[in-house]
Amino acid sequence: MPNKTRKPREKPAPYKQRSETVTKNKDAPATSAKPHKVTTRKNLTLNDWLVVFAYIDTHPHQSQAEIVLHFEKELTGALAFSQSALSRALKRRPELEARIKDKWQLKGGISWRWIQIARTATKLKT
Repeated sequence: MPNKTRKPREKPAPYKQRSETVTKNKDAPATSAKPHKVTTRKNLTLNDWLVVFAYIDTHPHQSQAEIVLHFEKELTGALAFSQSALSRALKRRPELEARIKDKWQLKGGISWRWIQIARTATKLKT
């Protein structure tokens, strides 16, 4: 029976790791502008989607791409989402609006916060 062993092979060298530094353009003028930070994806809250839906209702002739650009360019409270996320949210719109109605009914329809009643102790005459 022949011996079924592999012939020895060379071990591969470790991969060359890429440097994390960004090369700066030396010909660029000096500026005080801060670079745009790349952050992790942040999900929009239910209230954020309701704001988007209200904007869509008031601007019915805008495309989804224009709506996304409008919310990215807002100076206060810019909402970052993609056109595909907007499309998925529009499909789920009845579910999202029903969720807010359910929360409203659970709270008694008065307020989002619990009402705290301060009770005062009264002294009874004996």
